[in-house]
Amino acid sequence: MSRPRVSVVVITKDEAPRLRLTLESLAGQAVSPTDVVIVDDGSTDGTGAVISDYARVLPIRSRRHPTPLGRSAARNAGGAIARGDVVVFLDGDVLAAPELVWRHAEVHGTAHVAGRGETYHLRSTRFFHDPEAGTPMPGHEARVARMGPSVASQIVTRDHVRERFETIAARAEAGIYPGAGPRRLYELEMAGLSAEPPLGVSWMAASGHNFSVRLEDFQRVGGYDERMTLNEHRELALRLAGAGVPVVAVSGARSVHMTHRTGWRDPVEDDVEWERLFHERHPHPAVRLMAVFWQSLAGDPHVPAESRIRDLAHLERIVREGRVADYDAIRRRHPRLRHLHG
Repeated sequence: MSRPRVSVVVITKDEAPRLRLTLESLAGQAVSPTDVVIVDDGSTDGTGAVISDYARVLPIRSRRHPTPLGRSAARNAGGAIARGDVVVFLDGDVLAAPELVWRHAEVHGTAHVAGRGETYHLRSTRFFHDPEAGTPMPGHEARVARMGPSVASQIVTRDHVRERFETIAARAEAGIYPGAGPRRLYELEMAGLSAEPPLGVSWMAASGHNFSVRLEDFQRVGGYDERMTLNEHRELALRLAGAGVPVVAVSGARSVHMTHRTGWRDPVEDDVEWERLFHERHPHPAVRLMAVFWQSLAGDPHVPAESRIRDLAHLERIVREGRVADYDAIRRRHPRLRHLHG
């Protein structure tokens, strides 16, 4: 296969200052995307003006939802109007390193795969409404004021993004969110994607952004399940795997999430509906182990030490050896997991 054309689909909602920096990073790509499809999922801020500004320097195509439809529907809407052979999904609060588009294009030039890039984050932006100006989020005015002159070392400017991305990379930490848990999960996911022979549960290492797939494969499996608001990317990856499109790591395709929350989305507590939908659609043994795996990584005392799932290779071995029922018993006794699957 020759190097494919790449569309970048950016979904966004009420994050205009961050979107401006995201688009700046796309304007500085070593290999330009065929188009940048922006789906505004019901924003009420200055998102429209930012899109108009960057339409002068990027091949932008946009769609706006008057009311929010959710991440899955927004991504599907972007995929529906993308013109490239490959679509890379990003969020409107994520910076793309200069080689991101090129690296994804290279992976898809040799095989039908789904690509998971290197997902990092900036802890320093979580209290800023505008990471470039250093203006505080509502409720965090006093915290930002206490930073004093050090604010200058925490902001992210368009000059940083276009001319000095290495300074952003030096500040970034592994994982989509701050904290030891997200970092450990990232490390285990990337290790799982490099396993030989490839793991059958590699779909579990898919990411919500910095994720790519050939458009024809995305359309063939039906895109994202719009009923799901959490782990929709892993559910899509499982369907892709079933269609012969495995998830692989895209080395060098780094993204940096400009965090704007002080915690991270706990898949066990934030929305329990995702797992019912997931398991309903895929009565797959590994699906029944996902939440126990995450709780194992968190050192949850309700998961006995001898039963904790150490990594994706260990999870796959449990499935292969037919020991999933042992973990069903742990789930039924667990105060946070017993509601899952009824």
